[in-house]
Amino acid sequence: MGNKFYYKVQENPIIAAVNHPQKLDPAIQSPCEIVFLMAGNIFNLKGIVDRVKGEGMSIYIHIDLMEGFSKDVVALKYIHEMIGPDGIITTKSNLIKITKELNMFAIQRLFILDSLSLETGIKSIHSSKPDAVEILPGIMPKITQTIHQETKIPVIAGGLIQDKEDVIESLKAGAMAISTSKEEIWFL
Repeated sequence: MGNKFYYKVQENPIIAAVNHPQKLDPAIQSPCEIVFLMAGNIFNLKGIVDRVKGEGMSIYIHIDLMEGFSKDVVALKYIHEMIGPDGIITTKSNLIKITKELNMFAIQRLFILDSLSLETGIKSIHSSKPDAVEILPGIMPKITQTIHQETKIPVIAGGLIQDKEDVIESLKAGAMAISTSKEEIWFL
C-alpha cells in the first residue's frame, strides 16, 4: 500500500494537485507520478480515478472536498470499494483512523497558521498516525523540518509553492514531496 506512494515520490517528488476538472489533462500529461484530486463529485469521481490510474499514475482524493459524499465510515467504504483510489487526504483525524482500518493510504492535511496550530497538528499526527502528512502552506522549511523531526512521519509540503527555489528549500528541509496546483512546477 504505502510502498507504491513512497516509490513514486522517490521517482518524482512533485505531486500534481488538481483543483479543477480542466486541470486533469495537463496533470495526466505531466511527468508527475501522483495526482492529488482536490475537486470532484459523486457523479464524476469514478471516471476521474479510472482515467488517472489507467495512465499508470496514482491518485489520492481529498475526501473533504468531494461533493455529494458525507464524511463518514460509509462514504469511505464506498469510495474504497467502488471507486478505488490509492488513498485519501483529509484534515479530519477520525477519517485518518478509518482510512487506515480500511487498509488505504492515509494522508493527513494540516494548515499551520501559528504556533498553536503547529502544536495541535503534531498532537493530531501522533494520535491518528497517518501514512504521510501534507502541511500547508508548504513554504515554511523550518516548520517542515520540525514536523518531520517531531513525528517521524513523511511530510509533503503544499500550498503557495511558487517556483523551483520553493521546491528545493522544502525538500532540503525534509519534505519527501511537494504538492502543487501550479502547472509549471509539474514539469520541473
